[in-house]
Amino acid sequence: MGFNFISGDREQPFLLPVDMRDWLPADHLVWFVIDVVGQLDLSAFRRAYRADGHGRAAYDPALMVAVLLYAYCTGLRSSRMIERRCMEDVTFRILAGGLCPDHVTIARFRARHAHALAGVFVQSLRLCAEAGLVRLGVVALDGTKVGANASLDANRTLAALQKQIAAILDEAEKIDAAEDQRGEDSGQTPAGLVDPVRRRAQLAAAKQRLTQAQQRLQAQAAQRAGKLEERSAAVNDARAARGLPPRTVRPRPSEKPLPGATTNLTDPDSRVMLARHGRIQGYNAQWACTAQQIIVAAQVTQAGNDVEQLAPMLATTRTTLAAAGITEPVQALVADAGYWRAANVDGTIPDTPDLYISVAKHGRRGKPRRDGKPAEAKTQHLVEAMKAKLRTATGKKMLRDRYTSIEPLFGQTKENRNARRFTRRGLEAAQTEWQLIAATSNLHKLYQAWLTTT
Repeated sequence: MGFNFISGDREQPFLLPVDMRDWLPADHLVWFVIDVVGQLDLSAFRRAYRADGHGRAAYDPALMVAVLLYAYCTGLRSSRMIERRCMEDVTFRILAGGLCPDHVTIARFRARHAHALAGVFVQSLRLCAEAGLVRLGVVALDGTKVGANASLDANRTLAALQKQIAAILDEAEKIDAAEDQRGEDSGQTPAGLVDPVRRRAQLAAAKQRLTQAQQRLQAQAAQRAGKLEERSAAVNDARAARGLPPRTVRPRPSEKPLPGATTNLTDPDSRVMLARHGRIQGYNAQWACTAQQIIVAAQVTQAGNDVEQLAPMLATTRTTLAAAGITEPVQALVADAGYWRAANVDGTIPDTPDLYISVAKHGRRGKPRRDGKPAEAKTQHLVEAMKAKLRTATGKKMLRDRYTSIEPLFGQTKENRNARRFTRRGLEAAQTEWQLIAATSNLHKLYQAWLTTT
């Protein structure tokens, strides 16, 4: 008795034209992305091209934007992997219309239109608002450390930079001397003249990068010294006005010299950050989102902590909402203890919504008294007021909203969508990429809402 198998015939050609709509279900994410791109304003992309039709043909921005948005939605950001998917994956073949842009084209499009791609974030927020998903009763704020496209091993101190520059100059001199000697002995131009020339150019470029890094460290040291000198002059001028002799002013932490300060040769804008699993070379990426996990503000900073990001993120939130045409004000903002400090909650920040910020357990609470009794800091009333506020039913609900909004959103982004590291270098590039990641997160939430209503 023979086997009863279903076998495919790879030699059988299609007898009729293929309809790509039969390849995927009607509610697939691909069709949603295509529909969304059809509603986006792509004029910012098209302005970068010639309007007279001359020159070599370029890929349609609508096609490239659709491919990138779907790739970021599914956690794919490598240009080489996107190129491979355009050849092998049905979803990408549908998005690209059967075309296959190579990885260089994809990478250049992403870099050339970085700001236009970041602008999709505002358009995604506008689409979410039109679908009724943006409710600003409560906004949660938090930050996460995202790795840069650089290694910790690429950090150098000022002394190491000076030593490396000296080594490069010494190597260049030896190469020049060896080439001159070979030229004199043979009486003709060396056969490998091109390679030494290219090698010297590479050495010169390396020296320039190291010199720029050295200048950045020297400027940082001079800035710290200038702060100390300025404050010392102000203190001693005030003492002189009271008839007191001048005194030596002790430097604050932000004014002390940093002999161990480093700069990264690969991505000079990145900083050494303390993340959950140790030190990384990266950035502090900030998001503000609603209780429904719709991101309303995205910012990247070089600061190692979140304490100074409350006011900038509030301003960014207002700017983003205004750009998206959303006039509803933010009623309440909740954040963790990383944003706690007196200046954030004492009412000095203009147009601040109702704040619910966990009180930090660290920090000084006042100088100890001579009699050994606990001393009360000048800001103790702010601490007690916030603690009492968080103990109320509303305060407890605000903290629960934070746990179910911004925290899972970071988990989804970094774990499910593999956005643990930026693909491009520099603070500006990281900022635009973080906004693109935020845009695709909003579009994914919009897609999920669309699925529940269809």
